[in-house]
Amino acid sequence: MKQEYLKEKLMKNVLVLGASMSEDRYSNIAMRKLKLKGFSVFSIGIKKGNVESMEIKTEQFSIENLYAISVYLNATNQKGYYDYILQLKPEKVIFNPGSENKELEILLDQQGIPYEEACTLVLLSLNQL
Repeated sequence: MKQEYLKEKLMKNVLVLGASMSEDRYSNIAMRKLKLKGFSVFSIGIKKGNVESMEIKTEQFSIENLYAISVYLNATNQKGYYDYILQLKPEKVIFNPGSENKELEILLDQQGIPYEEACTLVLLSLNQL
């Protein structure tokens, strides 16, 4: 079953929004676990850097066939990304604890983009991402 799960997730693109180079930050842990589970990980953070060869960018960029966006920014810091998130048209958006945002959820609903308030790390541990 593990092999099937890995094969199914291989090459699915995930954007971590609010990425950090600090190993104790949940966004950093999520990046590493997503990579370990076979996802292609992209990230945007405040500072440029790398997490296990995954580049953290500071500017918005295009990502084709985006499976999910895992949000680690609070609602206030998400405002500058609303149009970007909608333009990327992900299959889903995950609001990690502390990133819940009713305003963005309404915009996602209007565009038909599913979202959930959940922890990426828990979803990964349950093979539900």
